Amino acid sequence: MMKLRELLNGLDILETNAELDSDIREVRYDSRLVESGDLFIAVTGAETDGHKYIPMAREKGAACVLCERAPEDGAPFVRVADSRRALAVVGGNRFDHPAREMTMIGITGTNGKTTSTYLLKHVLEKTLGAKVGLIGTIQNMIGDEILHTERTTPESFELQKLFAQMADAGCTHCVMEVSSHALVLHRADEISFETGIFTNLTEDHLDFHKTMDAYCEAKAMLFTRCRHGVVNTDDAYAQKIMAHATCSLLRYAEKDPEADLRAEDIELAADHVAFTAKTAHEQAQVRLAIPGGFTVYNALAVIGAGLTLGIPLSKIADALKTASGVKGRVEVVPTPGKPYTVLIDYSHTPDSLENVLKTVRGFCKGRVIAVFGCGGDRDPFKRPIMGRIGAELADLCVVTSDNPRTEDPMAIIDAIVAGMQESKHPYVVIENRVEAIGWAMAHAQKDDVIVLCGKGHETYQEIGHEKRHLDEREVVADFLGREV
Repeated sequence: MMKLRELLNGLDILETNAELDSDIREVRYDSRLVESGDLFIAVTGAETDGHKYIPMAREKGAACVLCERAPEDGAPFVRVADSRRALAVVGGNRFDHPAREMTMIGITGTNGKTTSTYLLKHVLEKTLGAKVGLIGTIQNMIGDEILHTERTTPESFELQKLFAQMADAGCTHCVMEVSSHALVLHRADEISFETGIFTNLTEDHLDFHKTMDAYCEAKAMLFTRCRHGVVNTDDAYAQKIMAHATCSLLRYAEKDPEADLRAEDIELAADHVAFTAKTAHEQAQVRLAIPGGFTVYNALAVIGAGLTLGIPLSKIADALKTASGVKGRVEVVPTPGKPYTVLIDYSHTPDSLENVLKTVRGFCKGRVIAVFGCGGDRDPFKRPIMGRIGAELADLCVVTSDNPRTEDPMAIIDAIVAGMQESKHPYVVIENRVEAIGWAMAHAQKDDVIVLCGKGHETYQEIGHEKRHLDEREVVADFLGREV
């Protein structure tokens, strides 16, 4: 039990008729979960308005309603300007602000967030002996324990609950991906970050943000909530990010000669990257068993964060030598006895598709075969861009479905193909993703590399409102088993 007054601490209350010293059993923002004595928070969302469910919450015994519009039936209520913001504040109060017990590191950007979180978790464990919580796209973790996740950054109340689990389990640090949605929708409110990292900004999520400037401003919000900022100054949006920052800044880059942390003498190989990490005062040799030029930037981001936490450069470099890759990020799929290679990668944006295909081009001795599509109910502007990139950088493209969701799969494919018209490289269209993968494998030749783009760690395909099981590792294995 908590007093209503305690849960509301820090909120600007516009109006109330509730007894503030009344007892509250639990906090709910889903009316279906409400029980007698609960506080129900009516959150206004993109798809529905929690105010519609106030009568249901009251019928189920809600003791009080936290809302933006007062109930018409005279029920006990507390009115605020923004109930989504209020959800974050109440969540922090409900769980006694567990994030304050840990060193918080947030990573934002279009690409590189997931790999960077895993690399940083590994570095913190190896150099500090820390128990580290992780919140990200693929999964959440408490030390070695894996927890399922539905979105990159959970809703604010669930986030506070997760922090409490981490703190109770003895976590000293938490590394989390911080999405632009989370920053705009107050999911990351009530968190003070020791260090924030900006990886890059490329076209994505414009269905939500509408413009790249708005997208950039959303990302920049993180750097008003940090003590230290670590920023990739090779990125075109870095200056705008830094202009908004209220924290100290460490700049990292390959190309920017003014950067505080630079990568020099870069070596890109089929099974690793290596480079010299240099600051004004020291340098260290860095090697990671993760191929691709983007790995250099991810490593620099992690090194920069480690430096802001007081970890010596040499120790960070030693830790990175033993780091492994992330599921669904340039992941090699076993194809025993076959003369070709199959990779799985999460690349679902123009920039990430370009990065992975350039990476593969760097070590592929045969043809690069790209199998990809675009998600439905998401930014339509990137579809022809991704078509053009695929056609330019792959020797052969197999255009197929990703997660069409509620859109017509062929309409999405047609938009992709529109960007491929000027390419001299061939392409085929196979709507069914399983069939598309099988076709690519059946037509692969010696030394070819097939890149399955877009699904990565996902083990489902969303068609309509239904998620269907689809693990591309199983698809590859099944095809090999069926082959005569």
